[in-house]
Amino acid sequence: MKKKVGVVLSGCGVYDGSEIHEAVLTLLAIDRNGAEAVCMAPDMEFAEVNHLTGVATGGTRNVLVESARIARGKISDIKEVRAEGLDAVVFPGGYGAAKNLCNFAEKGAEAAIHPEVGRLLREMAAAK
Repeated sequence: MKKKVGVVLSGCGVYDGSEIHEAVLTLLAIDRNGAEAVCMAPDMEFAEVNHLTGVATGGTRNVLVESARIARGKISDIKEVRAEGLDAVVFPGGYGAAKNLCNFAEKGAEAAIHPEVGRLLREMAAAK
């Protein structure tokens, strides 16, 4: 049976989501090692950044919808994913991890993790 590796994405793009190179190379490594990637992201809005200039646009986008670009549509809302269906979990980098999976980008040391990200990590840590 193929191992299943959860890949938690945080949008699409280095300034406000998952860093695309890291995410794609993670998915490639999982595939080349005979495992199945299980892509997921929170279904939430976030502040949009112009990736050409790095400046906030004032608009919003959806983390799950933007992450689906990287996952080529094969993605789940993180609230639907349970640790018992996974053998491991990976978080590709990018500023979205600090902005969308928690609020570290805004709060620094006083940050809080997204509730569903925290739930999944607690489930993974408790799995035997």
